[in-house]
Amino acid sequence: MSNFGRNSDPVRLPFKITPRLIVVVIVVAIILIAAVSSFFVVDATEEAVVTTLGKYSRVETAGLRMKMPFGIEQNYNVQTQRVQSKSFGGLANEDSGYSGDPSANVMLTGDLNIVEVEWTILYRITDVKKWLFAVDDRQKTIEDISRSVVSELVGDRTISEVIGAARSNIQDQAAALMNGLFDKYNLGITVTQVQLQNVNPPVGTVQAAFQDVNKATQDMERSVNEGKERYNTEIPKARGAAQQVVQQAEGYAAERVNEAQGDVARFNSVLQQYRVDPKNTRIRLYNEMIEDVFGDAADKSVLLDKSLKNAIPLLNLNKSNAVQPSATAGANQ
Repeated sequence: MSNFGRNSDPVRLPFKITPRLIVVVIVVAIILIAAVSSFFVVDATEEAVVTTLGKYSRVETAGLRMKMPFGIEQNYNVQTQRVQSKSFGGLANEDSGYSGDPSANVMLTGDLNIVEVEWTILYRITDVKKWLFAVDDRQKTIEDISRSVVSELVGDRTISEVIGAARSNIQDQAAALMNGLFDKYNLGITVTQVQLQNVNPPVGTVQAAFQDVNKATQDMERSVNEGKERYNTEIPKARGAAQQVVQQAEGYAAERVNEAQGDVARFNSVLQQYRVDPKNTRIRLYNEMIEDVFGDAADKSVLLDKSLKNAIPLLNLNKSNAVQPSATAGANQ
């Protein structure tokens, strides 16, 4: 067969391949691979577990870190500062990590009623060594423990409590119980919050009746809150008014007591003077009495001595302030 039209000349490279060149290329490649595999970066929100030939070695914090090259040491970065969430029930459709059966969230209450519970747990990884090595199937363990705890708490209460008043209590107790079990199984996480999203009775007329009850309960709580608000507004106001009346009464009582004590002191002083000089004291008391009685009418009255035997003096009736004379019997001292 003819090779017409083909170029049978060998390809010529711009450089000559020699054993020395091959060795240099291999050494450079080894150096590059060693350099690349000797460093790794740990983010500020992460911690990294380093293993040596598959065995736990140490934990590295944020920054640029070194390790032995060529896969002798491997690093596993784990988010420790970010709060992660996991949902159960109907909400689990939005959680790609959920692998359980949603029907398992149908639970039996303490009064033998059935409810469908949907909840979410928020947690942080607190021990990266336990998180990576202590449990084989971490997500399944979280699901089983979480469902077990919620089922236990729901089973200890009536359906009315689960739907209404006991929700916050269930959330707090669930977080505490889950943390205890996670610590027991060395899972290396801490639950920060459990949120009951939806707690519904069976679908149908029962659900409609419970929704009416729930609405009535909310209306009752709103009315109670409004009453408490009114109470907190009116009671302090009434107490302030009552305190003001009491203070006014106490002030009036103190004033009357002081006046009475002053009158007693004046009477005792006059009595002491009377015992020393009865006659002059009577005259002074009489004059003071006359002054008190006729003090306001001093310009309109004329006092005449009943023993006056001379002619009655004439009064100037032309004055604008002239008044008719009046006689007052003098005291027989």
